[in-house]
Amino acid sequence: MALRDLARPPLLCVVSMVLVLPYALILRGFGLVSTSADTMAIAAVLVAAMLGSIVGFGFAPLCAAMLLPLMGDPVQVVTILLLGSIAIQSLSVWTLRRSIDWHALLPFLAGGVLGLPIGVCLLLHLHRDDYVRLLGGLLVLYGAYMLFRRPVTVRSRPVHDAIVGAAGGVMGGLAAFPSAFVAIWCGMKGWDKTHQRGVYQPFILIMQVLALPILQHVAPGSSGWGLTAVAWTFIPAALLGTLCGLAIFRCLNDHQFAAAVNLLLIAAGLGLAF
Repeated sequence: MALRDLARPPLLCVVSMVLVLPYALILRGFGLVSTSADTMAIAAVLVAAMLGSIVGFGFAPLCAAMLLPLMGDPVQVVTILLLGSIAIQSLSVWTLRRSIDWHALLPFLAGGVLGLPIGVCLLLHLHRDDYVRLLGGLLVLYGAYMLFRRPVTVRSRPVHDAIVGAAGGVMGGLAAFPSAFVAIWCGMKGWDKTHQRGVYQPFILIMQVLALPILQHVAPGSSGWGLTAVAWTFIPAALLGTLCGLAIFRCLNDHQFAAAVNLLLIAAGLGLAF
């Protein structure tokens, strides 16, 4: 890889961060942002999108950990996470569209479709926080463990993939984080980085899109997403961060990608746990 190709991702990241300030000033001129915390929130979305897009998941817990101290309205935070995540996954899936392995993806989707309503019901009827913190702790332990040992390769059948997909669907409904189990499982199959993302990236997007009507059907009027104009202003930052993350992804070899996945699992786990 040419030296100039290696220099492009850092340069793109720097330019993206520099663009946050004039973008925030434009929004302030239209009355859509009013405080320095709003500008920091836009930067947080960009950074979380960039980090999550390096491996294809983790935006929601990373961004939530940064946004909640900056914004007082949890409903608005959830709205930003929802819109940003769908935008990020849509751009990522489109970019990787030629790498999507539909044959390998279908068992995961079949399980995910079954698990998603269960996760939504658990979200509405169980005390969610303790379970999510436990999951966060497990992700931290798993990511740290895998950083310091040789990769594990498993042989699996479609039924095993469907079970993992169902677990991802449950977590998608319960914690808006459908990627954890599926990303771990794809890594354990010994696939290269592009093959892994060609399976779990569209899985995440489809689970997120399906979660909305399921939630509305199970508990109509309870979500209160409040799709305000302010929430939409975070989309450009999310997309710009995604472009940065994808540029970094292309520079990684499979070993570096595996390490990045484990680091993002640790970071996402910390975001869920705290």
